[in-house]
Amino acid sequence: MTDLQAERKKDHIQLAMASRTERRDIDERFYYEPLLSQHPTADMDISQYFLKKELRAPIWISSMTGGTGPARHINQNLAKACGDFGLSMGLGSCRVLLESDEYLEDFQLRPLLGDQPFYANLGIAQINELIISDRLHLINEMLAKLETDGLIIHVNPTQEWLQPEGDEILGYSPLQAIQRVIDHVDTSIIVKEVGQGMGPASLRALLELSIDAIEFAAFGGTNFAKLENLRDPRTDEIDPLCYVGHTIDQMIGYVEAIDPADIRSEYPAFILSGGIKDYLDGYYYNQKMSYNSVYGQASGFLKHAQGDYETLAYYVEQQIKGYKFATRYLTLKG
Repeated sequence: MTDLQAERKKDHIQLAMASRTERRDIDERFYYEPLLSQHPTADMDISQYFLKKELRAPIWISSMTGGTGPARHINQNLAKACGDFGLSMGLGSCRVLLESDEYLEDFQLRPLLGDQPFYANLGIAQINELIISDRLHLINEMLAKLETDGLIIHVNPTQEWLQPEGDEILGYSPLQAIQRVIDHVDTSIIVKEVGQGMGPASLRALLELSIDAIEFAAFGGTNFAKLENLRDPRTDEIDPLCYVGHTIDQMIGYVEAIDPADIRSEYPAFILSGGIKDYLDGYYYNQKMSYNSVYGQASGFLKHAQGDYETLAYYVEQQIKGYKFATRYLTLKG
């Protein structure tokens, strides 16, 4: 026995009790089939064609933050990770760029991403303001400056309603406003919520439009309505609104129940986000969805992107490593 083997045996003895698990700890979502495959190799291909580009792993870094200071450092780290690992990314709100180029450099991440999918982001309230003031052309100008592949429109009436300084959504319903963008802005469009998700009627209505993808941003992860409520403790009385919404499981069920003949796009795409903690959650939901999908994650990336890039890179490596193992040895129950 070598010294290394002896040391490993010693570790096993010392850690045996600490590594005990209980029956209640088991992940009941999967069949684990250890006899049917070899280990994945380092060059195992889990690439996926999504939004007209190839991802080396089916991971979308969901919109989190925009602006300067710490946000700039975070987004630069995330963009570099997308470029290095072949992932995709949505920016946080870009509304500040509609009025001034003062902070443009903070959002110009294309050189770090290379040719990976990269989307700007505006809220539905800002879209409505641009429609009313006849300034939709500013979106085209912003997208050109950022060299993005398209625009994410986040629909967030609950967040705006609870935000002390929130914007009212007036003039057009979100569906009407999105259609105006489709008609007047020549770009790829993704529509998302921000932590509450969407019900079946909203999903059906979106799938009847000429958009390229829907991001769930379902109930179960970062809840921006709750975040806004926490900023102002005087709003405790309206807090129950923070707990209204739909989970990823529910939203997948709503989409799968729609007749494909009623879906306008020939190749509908979905970003499955809202409470995705890790690669196992991502693998599980990607397998549940019959349409082209990737999984979106925010908080895990945000946590590791605030420090040095090496910390974030290691985290991404482990997520991809785990996803590859899951594809070889895990199948869904039921």
